[in-house]
Amino acid sequence: MLDWLYEIVSQLIVWIHGALSLVVPEDSGWAWGGSIILLTVLLRLALVPLFVKQIHASRKMQELNPKVQALRKKYKNDKQRMNQEVMKLYQDNGANPLSGCLPLLVQMPVFIGLFQTLKRISDAKPGHSVFAMTPDLVKSAQNANIVGAHIPNTFLGAWGADPKVWSAIIVTGVAVIISSCTTFFSVRASMKRQPASTGDANPMAQAQKLMVFVAPLFGLFGLNFPLGVLMYWVTSNSWTLVQQHYIFSKYPPPGSEAEKAKAEKDAKPSGGIKAKLKKEPEPPAEPEAKPKVVRNQPTRKPRSKRSGTPKR
Repeated sequence: MLDWLYEIVSQLIVWIHGALSLVVPEDSGWAWGGSIILLTVLLRLALVPLFVKQIHASRKMQELNPKVQALRKKYKNDKQRMNQEVMKLYQDNGANPLSGCLPLLVQMPVFIGLFQTLKRISDAKPGHSVFAMTPDLVKSAQNANIVGAHIPNTFLGAWGADPKVWSAIIVTGVAVIISSCTTFFSVRASMKRQPASTGDANPMAQAQKLMVFVAPLFGLFGLNFPLGVLMYWVTSNSWTLVQQHYIFSKYPPPGSEAEKAKAEKDAKPSGGIKAKLKKEPEPPAEPEAKPKVVRNQPTRKPRSKRSGTPKR
């Protein structure tokens, strides 16, 4: 049913591999591993507009949160009416609680398509093609070597092999650990940048809280993921961490700890020679007013009109 999706993903890999083969050997792990990494980077570049839309949706939800809390308090005994009023508030203000999930929803088909393509490559018999990949390309991908491991290798498969290939076990094991850690830190970083006031009003925040606890369990699923899928996951998570750090450090969400820290940083005067040069000159001090000298004039005593002697 999803063969059309697998055809698209495999065709993208073939095109990128063909371009990289002009620089590195076409049968090397650099060509096939680089194809997966570049596919991930191109996908994330295409998702930048959706990420920006996600940021705007999140901030819109933060702005509406006080009104949502007021509606919940007003209709706390009537959940149906409360939900109707909250949805009406969202519609009137052009907010969509699910728009924050768009980047994840777009990534999932590519993840599934890449997983199925690499799984078919690992299971393909000699002389068989896989979707848009010819038998020669399938054989090349199967034999591509990345530090002693092959792209279709899984940790459980390498562990259960007889004899065991320890290089494949180590490489896939390290990839599982890194993918689990990057998943956890990317979700945790997103949660830390959410204002505490959003609470349960933001469904995306609820999903992120759940993901913080689910992320460590990703390692259990990753044990059976092909190395190529783990490379995709690590690259995507690393991109997310860098992108989040840049966007939120430049434009911190209103009311968040990052915004408060940025405001405090901007408020502090910066030192150095440049700051001294740019410092505005202080206004000249006003001259102190001199105290007035009061002279005591001699008082004239009244005289008698006849004798001219002063009166007693």
